[in-house]
Amino acid sequence: MGTTLLERSEKKEQKGSKLFVPDYIFVEPHALNYPLGQELYRRFQKEGIPMQMTTSHNQVRGIPGDTEVEKYRNAKRTLVIGVRKTLKFETSKPSAEYAIPLATGCAAHCHYCYLNTNIGTKPYVRVYVNTDEILAQAKKYIQERPGEITRFEAACTSDPVSIEHLTGNLKRAIEFMGQQEFGRLRFVTKFHHVDSLLDAKHNKHTRFRFSMNADYVIKNFEPGTSSFHQRLKAAGKVAKAGYPLGFILAPLYWFDGWEAGYTDLLERLRSQLVPEAMEDLTFELIQHRFTKIAKNLILQRYPKTKLEMKEEERKYKWGKYGKGKYVYPDIQAKALQAHLESEIARLFPQARVEYFT
Repeated sequence: MGTTLLERSEKKEQKGSKLFVPDYIFVEPHALNYPLGQELYRRFQKEGIPMQMTTSHNQVRGIPGDTEVEKYRNAKRTLVIGVRKTLKFETSKPSAEYAIPLATGCAAHCHYCYLNTNIGTKPYVRVYVNTDEILAQAKKYIQERPGEITRFEAACTSDPVSIEHLTGNLKRAIEFMGQQEFGRLRFVTKFHHVDSLLDAKHNKHTRFRFSMNADYVIKNFEPGTSSFHQRLKAAGKVAKAGYPLGFILAPLYWFDGWEAGYTDLLERLRSQLVPEAMEDLTFELIQHRFTKIAKNLILQRYPKTKLEMKEEERKYKWGKYGKGKYVYPDIQAKALQAHLESEIARLFPQARVEYFT
């Protein structure tokens, strides 16, 4: 007998959202001076995954592949176990005061991802094993702002949920921040693997956010991530576990039928979200943007992408250090913002929109 449409859909859903298991592993020698480094080394040695040493997590050589596309795809299947030597945290406006560096890189294949700019030549996944030192540095930053809330974003350079089953670092950070009177943690994910985080002692000091988008965007530009339904189900679990919940709608993308597409997204969220989620709900709205560097890499790595990146149809927005990015012209940007904010107000009157950018 043939499979039903539902069965085919479920198989596709499971295939695109399995737990990340690396095909190749590189280890910094200093990582073995830390308990987590030793634990991961023993684990992968036992599992028989090819493993070799590297002098630095920033200088990984030997990832196989005959073409640039093959090397890139193999790099996405590569895990590097390293030590975070630079403990100066980057700023992370408007989301938070600082980015807390628990990992770098992501195994997903979102065509539009800004990591194509930030870590373009090093797309492999790096995890850091000196977690206690990283958290101690976070505490110093909190102490530098006495009496003020200091927020830390844990997903600036990775999707921490996608690798949590390997390191446990996100749960450590959640419980650490739960003990800090003036410390708060934030992160966003496109994955549904949240069960290990549900019993964390978070003390409501961590905002757990999910990246959501219209079906058109998820279908065409987010390979290797959990489905909308899986993310929504995970969001319900998180809300029931007492976490403050948020949704990042990003990138807001201008496609034929975008208004109906984003209304449909928000109406499905409203109809299926558990009541607990409504108590303290936030939205963050981020329009699609790209840099010239990212565009070139995206077209090289995903040559069949449908992602529209025509500079002549965009506005150039200057950023830090004299560099900028291409965003939508003001008319389109304001139309996106007005529509999304209006629909959020209609469907989630108690929620707050933290920013549009």
